[in-house]
Amino acid sequence: MESTFFSRLLDLLQYNPEAPMLFNSGFFLFFFFLCVLFYQFIVHNKRSRVVYLLTLSLFFYYKSSGFYFILVVISSIIDYIAGNVINTTENQGKKKTFLIISLMTNLGLLGYFKYTNFLIDTINSFGAEFGTMDIFLPVGISFFTFQSMSYTIDIYRGKLGPEKNFVDFLFFVSFFPQLVAGPIVRASEFLPQINKKIFVSKEDIGRAVFLIAGGLFKKAVIADFISINFVDRVFEMPLKYTGFENLMALYGYALQIYCDFSGYSDMAIGLALLLGFKLPVNFRSPYQAASITEFWRRWHISLSSWLKDYLYIPLGGNQKGKKRQYVNLALTMLLGGLWHGASWKFVVWGGIHGGVLALEKLLNFPKWVSKSKLTRFIGIVITFHIANLCWIFFRAHSFESGIDMIQQILFYFHGGVFWQFIEGYTAVFIMMIIGFALHFTPERYEVVMEKLVTRSPMIVKALILVAVIWLVAQVKSSDIQPFIYFQF
Repeated sequence: MESTFFSRLLDLLQYNPEAPMLFNSGFFLFFFFLCVLFYQFIVHNKRSRVVYLLTLSLFFYYKSSGFYFILVVISSIIDYIAGNVINTTENQGKKKTFLIISLMTNLGLLGYFKYTNFLIDTINSFGAEFGTMDIFLPVGISFFTFQSMSYTIDIYRGKLGPEKNFVDFLFFVSFFPQLVAGPIVRASEFLPQINKKIFVSKEDIGRAVFLIAGGLFKKAVIADFISINFVDRVFEMPLKYTGFENLMALYGYALQIYCDFSGYSDMAIGLALLLGFKLPVNFRSPYQAASITEFWRRWHISLSSWLKDYLYIPLGGNQKGKKRQYVNLALTMLLGGLWHGASWKFVVWGGIHGGVLALEKLLNFPKWVSKSKLTRFIGIVITFHIANLCWIFFRAHSFESGIDMIQQILFYFHGGVFWQFIEGYTAVFIMMIIGFALHFTPERYEVVMEKLVTRSPMIVKALILVAVIWLVAQVKSSDIQPFIYFQF
């Protein structure tokens, strides 16, 4: 009996590629409960809490990607050394050399694991016959490489001093709430928090409960439900459905990817708050944007700001004339598209965004939409549909499949199936209405709801979380659905 218990415990602690650790899994709930429980005894000892949370973070990544957790350690070692050398040496050539080592290490890891087969397939499309490689894509590699890389760049630019303690630096890179899907946290935002006295206020707990419950609801109730019961089916075979159903699936995916990704970000921010750390906001109701320019100030804010500071501005930004600015916008978004996935359809997705951003600058569209409530409403409708056009190529299995969906919408719409759609997908339709209604709720009402949760007794906060977990259990599929951005 005892040996059976320990064997089961050992199995539970080992990495299972069929069941990686996810925020929306029962095991993570148990993991985080134990994390917080023992955290209370060491929270006021800086060294103990850092080592404790670092150990849990590396274990979390091990449970997510197996022994590939060593990549986080390797990247951190090289960037830590590079950062210290860059800061201490007066030799400009040596500074550049160690910056290049840092960049090549991070981009090399990202390139090998994420883009090797993409490069082989691209070469093969010209007639070559190279075999693809069996390469495992570690979860979140795009996130922690960008996070670690920005550290050495900031030191090289003189905007940041190096972290003297390697354990603290490794903790910054590997902090588990945001490790595998963001937000992409800057060293200047996180490292100073490590040495501060940890104090979790009543407001922090209330905000954390609000974010965790809301994020879990968005991901496990709305996103997963409409995905499994409708969106995935249409994107799998768009030619089997009318243009109207394709359009509804497209609207559904726009809601799904927002609820999925922002749900993760909300949970990450909430979990970090309970541990005494503040992460930056990553989403601000992006479909309320009245231009694509504004959309990227509201969508995946940590990535868009990273691309701006470390790619767009170094390329010249808007300082070298209008034509160069348009080229810089296009290049930034093309590379941003490629960051999301090793496929030409992501390049198309980024290319459309870049082209529209340049067109908006040319036409001064953001200024036009700010003239009145009517022009802003028109801008929101236009922007939402441009974003949806881009989502087609982001989600479709191939570029050809995306074209099929567009053709169905344009030429085989058949709007008369509306009532059949309502009857056949009633629950999906209701869930989509709830999702979009919550998304378009004015921010001031969200603030009011958050304050209500914050001011409520602890037992009420606990009941809110229990109610959401119960709701998730009622609507979830047999398999736990991974977060969409885990693949990036």
